[in-house]
Amino acid sequence: MRTQVVIIGAGPSGLLLGQLLDRQGIDAVIVEHRSEAHVLSRIRAGVLEDGMTSLLKEAGVGQRLMDEGMVHGGFAIAHHDQLRRVDVAHYTQGRHVTVYGQTEVTRDLMEARRASGALSLYEASEVRLHDIDSDAPSVTLVHQGETLHIECDYIAGCDGAHGVSRRSIPQDRLSLFEKVYPFGWLGLMSDTPPVHEELIYARHADGFALCSMRSSTRSRYYVQVNADEKVEDWSDDRFWSTLSHRLPAEVGEALVTGPSIEKSIAPLRSQVTEPMQYGRLFLVGDAAHIVPPTGAKGLNLAASDVSVLYRILVQVYHHGRKDLVPSYSPTCLDRVWKAVRFSWWMTNTLHSFPEDDGFAQRMKDIELSYMLDSVAGLASIAENYVGLPYGELLSSEVVNKFSSPNYPQEPLTAKKVCSGS
Repeated sequence: MRTQVVIIGAGPSGLLLGQLLDRQGIDAVIVEHRSEAHVLSRIRAGVLEDGMTSLLKEAGVGQRLMDEGMVHGGFAIAHHDQLRRVDVAHYTQGRHVTVYGQTEVTRDLMEARRASGALSLYEASEVRLHDIDSDAPSVTLVHQGETLHIECDYIAGCDGAHGVSRRSIPQDRLSLFEKVYPFGWLGLMSDTPPVHEELIYARHADGFALCSMRSSTRSRYYVQVNADEKVEDWSDDRFWSTLSHRLPAEVGEALVTGPSIEKSIAPLRSQVTEPMQYGRLFLVGDAAHIVPPTGAKGLNLAASDVSVLYRILVQVYHHGRKDLVPSYSPTCLDRVWKAVRFSWWMTNTLHSFPEDDGFAQRMKDIELSYMLDSVAGLASIAENYVGLPYGELLSSEVVNKFSSPNYPQEPLTAKKVCSGS
């Protein structure tokens, strides 16, 4: 079998890349080791930056998002028993975020791919990547008992931190940067109306809390818990009591409780892999970077990777611009590290750490107070929350120049050759 691009992973990033390429007449086969039902059952993020909503519209899957998504022009931070609203739209010239669950994004993309007739191989086993540092990479796998060999030009690794894509790169060619946080988030979903019209990020001496939503009738709440906590030790009553305690009194009193329909604990860590490409293999999304959910950057970062790779491949296939291929990693990493910084700042400022002493607590309090009382601080929070602009592609000459060991390491502000979204 021969195709132009093999996409490893049928999560939202792999499906989105496949859909965008298909609309440009670029052939891509998606390979996924899980079943379609399993992929669709994952409950993850639900806050989309405006860059991602624009990309979904460009992919032709934005109608239900526009019809059902909840547009938010701001969010609230609970501090000292008060709600402080960050007016995102005001500080970003009208930009906003949209609440629309990752499950729904995945569903829309699956339906679009099915309608296009493009090939997706679910429940694939023994997936192997070959000759990724050559001009003729390929992928082998077993699907429905048959061994397949797929020749291609490029491979997009959209299969997460533990997938075969990152493992296929020689470990001595990668640098891993990681911070593991000493706590997790206990999340509960319930068919109850949200306690507030916008998201609430709550800083409390006993730990962080987040009030989010999936719709006007379905809520998603989180509380910070110790890293060794077990879900079975948390009854619904205990969760609701803890959440209410960490919110301002007027918000806690308005909280509508009900039986959980899903409950889980997620560990928190920041992780970035450099570089994000090796030969003809590109790492996309969680395969290259993971951020804490504070600030809702994970899915959105994956979308910005997709945007960069998609535009490179369009330039390669439609205009012969193979010189742009090396720009993928530096273009993505410039934005990735900025988003990692924002998630790190939100996590450090809003959470309680076991090692925090009185001085550390005071510093976090005054840091948050300063940012919320400053026009510049509010503008910084707003522009990061709504999403920094997508990176613009750099020519190979610029990439080579900035990667030279003899060149001073400065921000990539060189000539731009291809505009992003």
